[in-house]
Amino acid sequence: MDKHSLKELQIFLDIATEAAMAAGIVLENHFGKLEQIEEKGRSGDLVTEADKKAEKQVLEVLNRHVPNHQILAEESGLLEKSDSSYLWAIDPLDGTTNYAHGYPIFAVSIGLLIEGKPMVGVVYNPARGELFRAAKDIGATCNRRPIRVSQTTELARSLLVTGFAYDRRETNDNNYAEFCHLTHLTQGVRRSGSASCDLTDVACGRVDGYWERGLKPWDIAAGIIIVEEAGGKITAYDGTALDINSGRILASNPQIHSSLSQSLKETPSR
Repeated sequence: MDKHSLKELQIFLDIATEAAMAAGIVLENHFGKLEQIEEKGRSGDLVTEADKKAEKQVLEVLNRHVPNHQILAEESGLLEKSDSSYLWAIDPLDGTTNYAHGYPIFAVSIGLLIEGKPMVGVVYNPARGELFRAAKDIGATCNRRPIRVSQTTELARSLLVTGFAYDRRETNDNNYAEFCHLTHLTQGVRRSGSASCDLTDVACGRVDGYWERGLKPWDIAAGIIIVEEAGGKITAYDGTALDINSGRILASNPQIHSSLSQSLKETPSR
């Protein structure tokens, strides 16, 4: 990465931060005061006026600074403006169900993919007052202080986190079996309800590993680069390179990654 590219990434990181903070203000203002909570076709897949207004704030910032870049936003879909190699993946409110119930685990997640690879990420949780930022070869921070993944070396001593897809009631392709299996192999498995918060918790060492399926690029684009820049490892379940469009992700510190991957493979069928 040459100096010009690092400078460019720093500019994009600042743009993402501006957008996340603007959306965060919207989320703060509506928290506990929602008037519209709807389902988006699938049972349990909620959207609120806060999601829509927060996304509008993010789009306004990006359109002002990088009008030619492509944008993939949860509520607006793919906004194709050119054949640009820059794609912003945005979740204006990751953890909508938590938010709708007044449960303070949610975040704005803004990631930038360059030629398909996550290169810049910002995750802002206004309820916790935590701003996670990272860019390729620049490092990862929480509230401007450097962060690192945990140093746990054994799966048996680890604390994990996971999540369950909205369609878990209808599909057999869920991770209930893995949840039970890994609960017995570790010191515990948590479920927060926000993929971006799960990834930032891995990045700052609160948990040692995370896996989930049924995800969209906007759920994980920002968190991927934050984990990687904090020294963590991101792959597919089987340890191969991650396809961000696959819907599945495995993230952990490097020490337990292979054993966590192996345990997922060995999970007994239900």
